[in-house]
Amino acid sequence: MVHEPKAPNVVPLRASVETPPDYKEQTDELQRQLLTQLPDVLRYLFPNGIIRQGKFFVGNVRGDKGNSLTVQLNGDKAGLWHDFESGEGGNLFQLWGAVRGFDPRTQFPALIEDVRNWLGAPPPPERPHRSKGTRPGSIPPDLGPPTGKWDYTDIDGNLLATVYRFDPPGKKKEYRPWDAVRGRMKAPEPRPLYNQPSILQAQTVVLVEGEKCAEALIGQGIPATTAMSGANTAVEKTDWSPLAGKRVIIWPDNDAAGQKYAINCASAVAKAGAAGVVILQPPEGRPEKWDAADAVEEGLDVRDFLKNSPFTEIKELPKVATQVPAFTFGQLYADRAPMPADIISPRVLTPGGLLVFAGAPKVGKSDFLMTLLAHMAAGAAFLGMQPERPLRVFYLQAEIQYHYLRERLQNLQLGEDVKPELESNLVITPQICMKMDEAGLQQTVAAIQHHFPNEPPDIIAIDPIRNLFDGGPNGDSENDNNAMLFFLQERVEALRRAINPQAGIILTHHTRKAAKRTVEEDPFQSFSGASSLRSFYSSGMLLLRPDEMAPERLLLFELRNGPEIRPKTLCKVEGRWQELEGHSPRLAMREHGERLDAERRRRHDTILRLIYSEACKGRVFTAKQFAEAFETKSGLGSERSIRERINVLATQGYIRFFKSAEAYGIRGASGTRLGYICVEEMFFKREDQPLLPSHYKCPRTGDILPVENPYVWQYTKEDSA
Repeated sequence: MVHEPKAPNVVPLRASVETPPDYKEQTDELQRQLLTQLPDVLRYLFPNGIIRQGKFFVGNVRGDKGNSLTVQLNGDKAGLWHDFESGEGGNLFQLWGAVRGFDPRTQFPALIEDVRNWLGAPPPPERPHRSKGTRPGSIPPDLGPPTGKWDYTDIDGNLLATVYRFDPPGKKKEYRPWDAVRGRMKAPEPRPLYNQPSILQAQTVVLVEGEKCAEALIGQGIPATTAMSGANTAVEKTDWSPLAGKRVIIWPDNDAAGQKYAINCASAVAKAGAAGVVILQPPEGRPEKWDAADAVEEGLDVRDFLKNSPFTEIKELPKVATQVPAFTFGQLYADRAPMPADIISPRVLTPGGLLVFAGAPKVGKSDFLMTLLAHMAAGAAFLGMQPERPLRVFYLQAEIQYHYLRERLQNLQLGEDVKPELESNLVITPQICMKMDEAGLQQTVAAIQHHFPNEPPDIIAIDPIRNLFDGGPNGDSENDNNAMLFFLQERVEALRRAINPQAGIILTHHTRKAAKRTVEEDPFQSFSGASSLRSFYSSGMLLLRPDEMAPERLLLFELRNGPEIRPKTLCKVEGRWQELEGHSPRLAMREHGERLDAERRRRHDTILRLIYSEACKGRVFTAKQFAEAFETKSGLGSERSIRERINVLATQGYIRFFKSAEAYGIRGASGTRLGYICVEEMFFKREDQPLLPSHYKCPRTGDILPVENPYVWQYTKEDSA
């Protein structure tokens, strides 16, 4: 159902009578700060939301999944929101209030203060009519003198920031941070951890909530730290790197806010590379808000408490084996015990194995995988692949929403005799917006254990890698081999260890565009991150569509633990995947490669022709400008594919560059060091005004070098690049 947009029901913001006269100036600045980091603001308010086509979508102000509530991300309307179900809407402050529980009509100052705390913004400036006794700076005089002061330094003891505590009479305590580096009353960016010189050499560090608690433990000789602002800390703005490689014990305050602080910090600390992370459980019978400072004041043996208190393990310390397992030739040769039963035979997926199933977009990967998993869960054969028994399967998929997922399942052509086994054996997630980081890993483990409380699953499928990928501290994509290795070792294998070390893992992945030589000689090299994947997986499956105009698919196998499986030519007939007899996979692959070559030559000729003809009309382009101008035109495809083709043509010598634009009365090229692109015998407006190249791309090194003779063009033979 498509909702017709209607005018948002905007609730006007009115400050209370206590609002100072200059409040509008302050709120305008806060709104500007919110808009500059709008995606981060929305992810904080709505962890389940998604960004699509320049808008942010979530179900409602409660943060449920869905797309009824939309927020504009760009343009003059950035920050405006509307809920098509409830009819509510407004600006960012109204949205913040709706989510955080502030009534903009009566609690506007409190709402603004909550926004200010999240931003780490300075307190409101002093009013012009201050009394003579007002202190300098941005601290209002009615706070009184500071009752506490804590310095934050770097590992060398250099002052980074100071946090002041105030206890104004008849009011709640307040904390004000001072950025010592920039000289302003505001939390620094990023926010440092407390007591860095002491925690530098420690192997185990206690993370508490607030400087008072940290100092209490430091006084007991225990390396302790805290994040700035305690329970209100902005976890994503804190530099957690000093805790990398350390065992971190998180000691939360005994209340709901303390538990939330502990969980948020645990995820951030684990992601920063801590060796191990645990959250302590406060002793029973302690009052609400009981903390580490209270424990020291009571005379509790805190060292014994840290050692023996119950805890929740967030990240396990790596276990060091006494030795690497190894066997002599004689031991291995003499062991005639039966081989472990395949999870999916013949050797497609073995116990503890990893199967990577890949293909190009729209080739039918998800449909194929869903059908395969349904058969495996039912104990039925599928295209020659056979389970030993009905398998327990957890399918973590991140692409298909709930209603379309159930529609697909209902359309699967399965026999009535296999469906009863599927009632509980196959568990599938609808589309999830989650990253498989430490927090995502814990959520997945909890979901699997909930659905399989008695016996763990035999297969865990993740579809696709891209939507859940976590490349580690550097945040690289799945195309980077090191990032892929991190994901496989620290995420996929950690998930397997937590659930069932003998479970088989199936990962769905995408392929890069394959050149003819790759298609014919080594199609599995087209996997993104192929080097790490192929060194890690036990088997691979690749689904190809040799002819985009034909329905046939080609299914290829690569096995590490078994004999070769011949390729299969498949087609979906009346909703069922079937193998076609009498088709030659090798011929299909060769024809596929020939079609790729023909398309490459066509684009080659089209690009060169357009560069030439446009110059005749008085228009020249940089590579970027050309790709943007002719995207999807003349059959050239996307901007990215055009730029990639221009790069290849430059390497082969068909395209060169000229930087002497002014000599032709052309404005100099901006935003590029290469200048404009040109081709042989190209002229500008008139045939007597040739455009001559000044630079070319060296085919051996890729460097951009000066042209020795602009009238001589040399080409390299076009290969499979």
